[in-house]
Amino acid sequence: MPLIFESYAADLASRVAGHQPARVLEIAAGTGVVTRQLAHALPPGTSIVASDLSQPMLDQAALAGTERPVEWKQADAQHLPFPDASFDVVVCQFGVMFFPEKARAFAEVRRVLRPHGEFVFNVWDRIEENEFPQTIVQAISTLLPEDLLPFITRIPYGYHDPVVIARDLAAGGFTETPAITFLTALSRAGSPDIPAVAFCQGTPMRDELEERGPTTLAQATDLATAAIAARFGPGDVTGKLRALVVSVKRDAPAVHR
Repeated sequence: MPLIFESYAADLASRVAGHQPARVLEIAAGTGVVTRQLAHALPPGTSIVASDLSQPMLDQAALAGTERPVEWKQADAQHLPFPDASFDVVVCQFGVMFFPEKARAFAEVRRVLRPHGEFVFNVWDRIEENEFPQTIVQAISTLLPEDLLPFITRIPYGYHDPVVIARDLAAGGFTETPAITFLTALSRAGSPDIPAVAFCQGTPMRDELEERGPTTLAQATDLATAAIAARFGPGDVTGKLRALVVSVKRDAPAVHR
């Protein structure tokens, strides 16, 4: 988590706090990286509901704990089990890339937002702007199917076009123009094998590698470690990260006279 998520989680929590919300919903909360930041940044009177499709992820998040109470809720972002207009802010960290029907999920977000409420989320920029995963994918490319982009390029680092994002938000019913900014950060690790293990063994790319044979995962991890060491050095390593931060308001309902 600290390798690539923590600095962006703090940024999102700060943005959410700036809206002074009374009630916040987090979707695709995962193991609670942003949730913990929200619990720290928001005043005790602000209600936080953290949701995720995966109950085991939420169990892990709850086990890690937060410094004040949070409501944990298993929920599909495409079918949110909350009443209309029930949150001031909806926030999502690096989750929307995984939604099969993004416009449908965005429509659900808009539905549960109060008028003038804010949807704040981030997505990774293209893989070429994120040095550790780019280096790793290049190093292990010969081990992956030639006719298919690796999972990590296709999904986590595949939803970065501002035009596409704005189009999907509009398809979900948002009529306001989203504010989209690029945010660069640094990823640091104590040795080259840490990012190699994280990306090869700790993401769904692991499944792609294991499908290629019983020794492929270990081979890929070794290749990735060597590539990180060659590019960034054999000791402490630092790589650039870049993400897009998106913020869009829910329009107020029309007043009929």
